[in-house]
Formats: sequence, structure tokens, C-alpha cells
Amino acid sequence: MLTDRRPILLANAHVIDPSRDFDGPGDVLIVDGSIRDARRGIGAAGVPEGTDIVNCAGKVVAPGLVDLRAFVGEPGASHRETFASASQAAAAGGITTIICQPDTSPVIDNSATVDFVLRRARDTAIVNIHPMAALTKGLRGEEMTEIGLLKAAGAVAFTEGDRSVTNALVMRRIMTYARDFDALIVHHTEDPNLIGEGVMNEGELASRLGLLGIPNAAEAIVLERDIRLVALTGGRYHAASLSCVDSLEVLRRARDAGLAVSASVSINHLTLNENDIGPYRTFLKLSPPLRTEADRQALVDAVASGLIDVVMSDHNPQDVEQKRLPFAEAAAGTIGLETMLPAGLRLVHSGQLKLIDLIRATSTRPAELLGLPGGSLRPGSPADVIVIDPDVPWVVDPANLSSQCKNTPFDEAKFSGRVVRTIVGGRTVYELV
Repeated sequence: MLTDRRPILLANAHVIDPSRDFDGPGDVLIVDGSIRDARRGIGAAGVPEGTDIVNCAGKVVAPGLVDLRAFVGEPGASHRETFASASQAAAAGGITTIICQPDTSPVIDNSATVDFVLRRARDTAIVNIHPMAALTKGLRGEEMTEIGLLKAAGAVAFTEGDRSVTNALVMRRIMTYARDFDALIVHHTEDPNLIGEGVMNEGELASRLGLLGIPNAAEAIVLERDIRLVALTGGRYHAASLSCVDSLEVLRRARDAGLAVSASVSINHLTLNENDIGPYRTFLKLSPPLRTEADRQALVDAVASGLIDVVMSDHNPQDVEQKRLPFAEAAAGTIGLETMLPAGLRLVHSGQLKLIDLIRATSTRPAELLGLPGGSLRPGSPADVIVIDPDVPWVVDPANLSSQCKNTPFDEAKFSGRVVRTIVGGRTVYELV
């Protein structure tokens, strides 16, 4: 692995930069940790002395991915994941920026914990890590946090993790307060009362498996309420993880009304459906649950059209004790940092999604929503860059994944395409050997 910051020329590549709608042959020159130039025809003659010239013929060069939703165990659950292990997994998956969640122990609901996360990540991680802070103190859904102070301390957005704020008055106050600081509210839309004891998508398959179902309405009702609160308050709102057609209809109406509303979908919901659960595979127990094939196809179309802005990993490591249980008792969640891009490339190879749209949704758009400097190959941008071999075949072996937990839904999956080099701040932090 290279660790110096010599100038790098990524030559003869297929360059994709959604921030400039650039998709074609070109070169990328990196100097002093920034993009010096990204265009066709830079050539070896126009680079500084001592430049590391990398022939990227047959490969794609793109801005590093920005993962909008990933759980990292620090503080309090380092047995599940640490900043060090998460960043190693992220680098191997082409993710140069992780946005970590606040549902840790203690909860990220005060400036001191935000500062701890930033310092700990800076000391131990090889990729950029930014925290989201909690919407309410202790994630109890009752008293909102000091959003202004938390944003000043370094929180890039605000969320309850995988919980929903059920009290509409509390949510209205949060949105009103956040609006004055131009803070982004990222909300997980699932009504816990409608979920009840449900563990998978409600429908025929759940009935045949003898499992309690979760209706689409559990998601759509909370989203509908939130959209009405956005209209009432004028704040910025992001739906954390949509999973069904019903929610897309609500989102489309909000967009048509000109509201400042955006949304994410996890790579799992784009590439898997409820049938993949098969014989009670707990690694596919997720929140929200995997839905029908019709829902999956509608989600892919929504990403392609731009209705859904962001594709994220929803990385949620769970140890063996939490997953090797009957399906109804197992914890929800799966790891995804290393497989987000390869799984997305399945959609590209099948013609369901253009590569530039996948990169836009996993890199450029999340950076824009969060106000981060990544997601672009414009001159002057941070040199957070990935090199992708779009056709190299490989098989997922959980033992070879860098995450501390191995609960991947893609165990033994056959992929075509993966990252072969990841550069963060001008330094190569991962190289496939």
C-alpha cells in the first residue's frame, strides 16, 4: 500500500464526474492532496517531476463514494465495528467518506461526543468520517437536541438512526429549529405501532413462512406526516431509507410541490427482494424489510430518474449471537461497506442503471446534500478518488471482508466489478493485489 502524497496521474481512464456531467475518456492529475486537473489529454509531459503515472486503461476513475448511512460501533459497541475496521472496509469498497449514525453508547447528542467521534476517527481511520447527531436527547423522541451547537461542533446532519420520532409536535419543533440553522433532518420512516411484532414484508410470503408482516403503510404514513410538517415549517428533510412504491408516490408529490425533500434507498433494497430471504436467512432481516420485486424495480427506476437522490450501504454490523437465532428473534441489519458498489454494478451490467447515475447517487449527491467538499473531480476538489475495474469477476467470501462482523446478504455472491484503488486526500489507502 502506498502512503506518500506524490503527485499521481491516473491516465487513459474512463472518467466519470457527475458534478460536471462528464462521462468519457480522460486523465486525472492529483497534486498536494487535491485534483489539479481532470480532462482528456493531460499526458505524461504535463505533470510535475516524480509523478506516479498509473495506466488505467479499461478502468473507470470516479470521485470516492460518500456513504450517507453506516453504523460504527464506537463509542460503546466496538465489538461490532470500530472506526479502524469500518474505514478499512470502506476503502476496500471505494467509500472515501462515511457518515456514521448517533445510536451509539453514549448517544451522539452533545458536542463532547461529536468531538470524541471526530478525534477518534482522525486518529484511527483511513477514510473521512463525519457524524450525524441525534434529533432528540438519548434518542427518546421527547426533547430535541441543541441542533445549532451540534452543527457547530461538526455534526453534518441529524437523525434518530433506525428509530422514528412518533410525536408530531416534537418533530415539528425539530424541523422549525433546524430550519434556522439550515440543518438537514434525516428521518427513518417507520411507525413502530404499525410494525408491532412484524419481522418481514407483509404479504403471501410472510404468511407461508409463518412470520408476522410489516405493511407498506408503516413507512408511507410516517413519510406523509413528515412531508406535511416540511410544508408547515419550510425545513430541509431527507427520508433515510425508502423501500416501497407507496412511499415513492408520497415523495413525488412533495417534489412536485417544490418542497426541500430528498431521499435515500439502501443498496439491499435495490438488488434484493423478499424472496431472497429463502429458508429464513437472518442476514436478510432488515429495517425496513425487503419488499416485493415490483417495489425493487420501482426503486431502481426512481434512482435512474433522480426521484431518489442517494444510494447508501445501510451498513449495520451484527455479531453472531444476534444473527444465529430464529428469524423472528434475530437482530435486523447487514454489513455493506465493501459490497455497496459491486452490488450496484449488477444494475449497471443488467442495463437497469447507468454508471454515471450510480456514481451520482453514491457520491456526488450525498456530498451536495451534506455540504461536504467530496463527490467531484473538479479542479481544486479534495483528491478522494477511486479506480474501478468494472468487469473483474470475484466471489464474496465473508472471511475476507474487513468488517469485524460478517453478516453479509451477499455470502458467496458472484460479482463483476470492484474497486482496485482508493485514494483519500491524495494518498492511496487501498490497492487490490
